[in-house]
Amino acid sequence: MPLVDHLRELRNRLLKAVLAILVVTIVAAFFQKDIFEFLMKPIISSVGCEGGVVVQKNGQLCAVLKTDTLISPFTIALKVALMAGVLAATPVWLYQLWAFVAPGLHRHERRYAYAFVAVGVPLFVAGAYLAYAILPQTAAIMLSFTPSDTQNQISLDDYLDLITRMVIVFGLAFELPLLLIALNMTGAISGKRMLGWWRGMIIGLTAFAAIATPGGEPLSMLLLAGPLAVLYFLATGFSLLNDLRRRRSNRDAELSEDEASQLDLTPEAIGAVEPVPSAPALPEQADGGRSQRLNGSGYDDIT
Repeated sequence: MPLVDHLRELRNRLLKAVLAILVVTIVAAFFQKDIFEFLMKPIISSVGCEGGVVVQKNGQLCAVLKTDTLISPFTIALKVALMAGVLAATPVWLYQLWAFVAPGLHRHERRYAYAFVAVGVPLFVAGAYLAYAILPQTAAIMLSFTPSDTQNQISLDDYLDLITRMVIVFGLAFELPLLLIALNMTGAISGKRMLGWWRGMIIGLTAFAAIATPGGEPLSMLLLAGPLAVLYFLATGFSLLNDLRRRRSNRDAELSEDEASQLDLTPEAIGAVEPVPSAPALPEQADGGRSQRLNGSGYDDIT
């Protein structure tokens, strides 16, 4: 297809994806209160105040949820509906993306893409659920540092941003094994090298968990770093098996890059060679009084 046709198809795919998100967002707007209660449940059940009264709850001060401006409730409802619309319309816009990319892929590349999508979606959902599950413990630990006679007022807008950021970060973090497996299948890294990185990876995953979790307390860090370490070792095991399969199918895999390959020195029969017709002779040339001898083809040596 010409470039203009590709751009036209991309425009049509994007319009269909945006239209699907818009329709689902409008439908989700009618259920935004139920969705909002589902998102508020972790923090309300752990550190929320009852009836908006600041009382001691579980030995610590509870938190009051608040809005900052007059238009904040409307913008929050719009944000909740849009968030639900993007998530609910995921199959539609992912299909549009796949329909645009798939014609340019070979059959084996499509098969790999199907496998990566089938594994990547559950991993992202698992990471998002883990972020939602550890939020109550994170909120309780963070608010435990509240000084006495101080009221905790949490902005709903900031809280929604926190949930969104944690869900995206945790979901993408769980895609780490797929990235490593993709690099191994392309030959960029080997399973043996990945296995040699395990000490540094453990330290790196722990540091990432400390940064990604809002509170930075040990429980939330372990809940994120533990599954990531398990997924890393699973990806390493898969890469080792893939390298073993690749060596078995490649007879030259064990050869060094500087080692010469075996040459087949068996002579082959040479057929009859037709005589090359000789070119017509050229007259003798002279350069400054020195004569040049002509070869058998009629050309001098320089020519």
